[in-house]
Amino acid sequence: MTQRRKFIQQLTLGLASVFSFAAFSQKNKASMNNNPVIRRIKPLGFQWETADPFLFCVHHEDYFPKGNAELGPVSGLEGRQIGQDFIVKDGYRMYHGTTVPGFPGHPHRGFETITVVRKGLVDHADSMGAAGRYGNGDVQWMTAGKGVQHAEMFPLLNQDEENPLELFQIWLNLPAKNKFVEPHFKMLWSETVPRITTNAYELEVLVGSFENTHALAGPPNSWASDPANEVAIWNINLQANSEIVLPKAGDGINRTLYIYEGNGLQLEDKEIPYYHAVEVDEHVSLRLNSGSEPIKILVLQGRPIGEPVVQHGPFVMNTREEIYAAFNEYQQTQFGGWPWPRYDQVHDPKLGRFAKHADGTLESKS
Repeated sequence: MTQRRKFIQQLTLGLASVFSFAAFSQKNKASMNNNPVIRRIKPLGFQWETADPFLFCVHHEDYFPKGNAELGPVSGLEGRQIGQDFIVKDGYRMYHGTTVPGFPGHPHRGFETITVVRKGLVDHADSMGAAGRYGNGDVQWMTAGKGVQHAEMFPLLNQDEENPLELFQIWLNLPAKNKFVEPHFKMLWSETVPRITTNAYELEVLVGSFENTHALAGPPNSWASDPANEVAIWNINLQANSEIVLPKAGDGINRTLYIYEGNGLQLEDKEIPYYHAVEVDEHVSLRLNSGSEPIKILVLQGRPIGEPVVQHGPFVMNTREEIYAAFNEYQQTQFGGWPWPRYDQVHDPKLGRFAKHADGTLESKS
């Protein structure tokens, strides 16, 4: 129990420091301009600032080495702050992992995580008894609701070659009326993700809709489950010397573009630097043009929930009293406990992609 309390304290302090940095960046580094389409341009760090209804997005990109028999790095742990390793060294981080990189069992309450894995694999385990291994284009959508513990580990399955990992974890807020719903998780497998492919671009409709192309439905209690909220997540791979036009959104919709790969993007004749975010006017369609390099863009949009947000570490509520109650309840109940033999739970290396739900339903993509 002492080890668990220490972990939660480290997680809370670590996240709080990141949130403070994000606020500083917004105030001091955001670039305003006179273009009526572009509201703000800002540089990106490890954690990306987002607009309501999103809470934030983290871009993980690690070049893990070959794995050992325990599914951890074969070498390179010397000189790291094991258990709290967020500084890139030799191309990767261990995060809160001690043997396997990743995030051992930890609690969430009051929001949703949407984890988009571009490269590599993630092992999931949670306090509901659900488990899974997903990646290489898969998306996991988890509603924490009234409270859940889960682990997100990055098993290094390849022992004869490197294990690169790239993923986005997006935190989507829940309205007050849904903050205490039952926890739920859903897999959006890569094979089922709608893609729009042309000679100029490929666009993945991960959440929501793009014109007449619709993503699979999300969890039932999500803010995104109501089409009127226009919640959408698109991943765009724009070829070199090409163009894409994004349709306008409804009035009051927040829309932000995150340029995470490639230089030379032109948005309405203004060049957007590499690894920057652009907040745009929702009332107009957007013309995006690439230069000599391909460009990759993540788009987050949605209608703001417009409620007070009080966030402390892994809990997101509407009042401080609800935050205190969340910590008290977690200390008393552990949000259902932990049914796994280890907090950094990883699965049999022979298993392929799969999801085992709390009701026993098994999905296998082997």
